[in-house]
Amino acid sequence: MLEKVVIANRGEIALRILRACRELGIKTVAVHSTADYNQKHVLLADESVCIGPPPSKDSYLNMPAIISAAEVTDSVAIHPGYGFLSENADFAERVEKSGFIFIGPKPETIRLMGDKVSAIKVMKAAGVPCVPGSDGPLSNDPDENFRIARELGYPVIIKAAGGGGGRGMRVVHSEATLLNAINVTQAEATAAFGNGEVYMEKYLERPRHIEIQVLADNYGNVIHLGERDCSLQRRHQKVIEEAPAPGITAKQRKSIGERCIAACREVGYRGAGTLEFLYQDGEFYFIEMNTRVQVEHPVTEQVTGIDIVKAQLRIAAGERLPWTQSDVQIRGHAIECRINAEDPKGFIPSPGPVKLFHAPGGPGIRVDSHLYSGYTVPPYYDSMIGKIIAYGEDRDTAIARMKNALSEMVIEGIKTNIPLHQEIFNHAAFKSGGLDIHYLERRLGLK
Repeated sequence: MLEKVVIANRGEIALRILRACRELGIKTVAVHSTADYNQKHVLLADESVCIGPPPSKDSYLNMPAIISAAEVTDSVAIHPGYGFLSENADFAERVEKSGFIFIGPKPETIRLMGDKVSAIKVMKAAGVPCVPGSDGPLSNDPDENFRIARELGYPVIIKAAGGGGGRGMRVVHSEATLLNAINVTQAEATAAFGNGEVYMEKYLERPRHIEIQVLADNYGNVIHLGERDCSLQRRHQKVIEEAPAPGITAKQRKSIGERCIAACREVGYRGAGTLEFLYQDGEFYFIEMNTRVQVEHPVTEQVTGIDIVKAQLRIAAGERLPWTQSDVQIRGHAIECRINAEDPKGFIPSPGPVKLFHAPGGPGIRVDSHLYSGYTVPPYYDSMIGKIIAYGEDRDTAIARMKNALSEMVIEGIKTNIPLHQEIFNHAAFKSGGLDIHYLERRLGLK
């Protein structure tokens, strides 16, 4: 087993990794900015190292500082969590060249799957269904781009090859705006990702967002842990996730899961990963792969009984997966609400001191949060301050337990989006399940 791990992240995921390490007897090193000296995982870690001032670029994105922290503490591995450097192939490469274990896929795999054009090629070769599109980056030939769009049929969507987080995307409804959309997206992609390549896909108008969780070891063993529904989104940011996805049959799960496994074997995948799909009219269409642990991993853990973060650590230590696909059983239902420090209507971030924090409890309730009474939410980072996960023997029970948990949770001193979650759980459409990715924005009047 790994002796000592640097946790190269902050907030709830850093605490989640620390807890998994403790269960496995692994010593931990918390790296933190000057703003995060009082983070819960920093206070609980075996050692801590300050790596810079509050701005992310000077701390959590500071590769030399993180690697230096591993060196001075005699650590053997670095866990990047999610966000920040978790999908940065250059960071993974520098970690490994410095003699440490990167707890995640190989750098070349991150690079391959991080470019959406190359990822789609890999998936197509493995028999994974993809959204009809340009089959490669768009050229500067207007006539050719018009031809592709006409062939696909409007509306189409222009996407940055190196994009993510909902950035670098533009929907085009007519020929008149196509060339301008391509030019603007190219400029945006160059500025945001350092890669101006864009591609074109058919725009699906009412899809759901379904993703498949995979685990793979260093020996070619790969399993999938079923699917999650992440369709409740606002401005491409997930709000509520659940597993299993309402309406997805065991036959569909088996079929798409097997194709995902084949694709992972093809690229020599290692660690935890998620393949994201748009789902419409009974068909799956691959959109991208996240080569890291996801925010929403707990719902999968609840319905499978498999600890994904501990699996990441065991794989990094060179252990084989202890499960085969037949061992994976989906039982019950789990729902996750992302709790953000923000105004529930205008969505303006609400940093500041937490005067009182009380976590909900009861059967089937799990809370992943770094909050505590007296903690100050800093203004420099993502506004997510925790997650509530509700598990039940069926979806109705999970919903009932989540409603109880939301009513019990107390966070005083800052605004949160708890009222938004409470409103959603009272929607008849949500109770029915199977909503598309545009539902929430339509409901909130944002579309």
